Amino acid sequence: MKRLILASTSPYRRTLLARLGLPFATAAPAVDETPGHGELPEALAARLARRKAQSQTAPGAIVIGSDQTASLEGALLGKPGSRAAALAQLLACQGRTVVFHTAVAVFDVDADRLREHVDRTEVSFARRSRAALERYLEQEPAFDCAGGFKVEGLGIALFEAVESRDPTALVGLPLIWLARALGECGLDPLGP
Repeated sequence: MKRLILASTSPYRRTLLARLGLPFATAAPAVDETPGHGELPEALAARLARRKAQSQTAPGAIVIGSDQTASLEGALLGKPGSRAAALAQLLACQGRTVVFHTAVAVFDVDADRLREHVDRTEVSFARRSRAALERYLEQEPAFDCAGGFKVEGLGIALFEAVESRDPTALVGLPLIWLARALGECGLDPLGP
């Protein structure tokens, strides 16, 4: 039996993967997440997902690595880490569109085969007052989320529209593509 490993410490990715009903373990990937000079957001997300997946080499393992970038007019928006940084990010996004690239890689250790995918999500922000943004951060301090919000929570009230092929990608793990890729590795969520 193949073992499924999620190479991530993200509670959001762990919750998403659990939706597929497959038993899995988690492992913290030792990957430097520093962007390369001039590296585009999509390329950064793909590189980090790939490295995270390949960080685990246990025989019989199928390893999932994932990463997400957020960018505003090409400039990366990181995880704010603090209330002040989150407010600054949210203020900068007002009336604009933020592009999220959510990359996922599935590494079959025994076959030495890597499958990769990047989902693009465009989030169009509404114009909200500074006071409304401050109230949002009081109720949902999403300082550990790229962009400073949680789409699966109250953050949905910040937007005009969200466009994506996979609604789970914005939360952090594109499950539509992942379910198919895992099935190709012999771990079909709907299999026997």
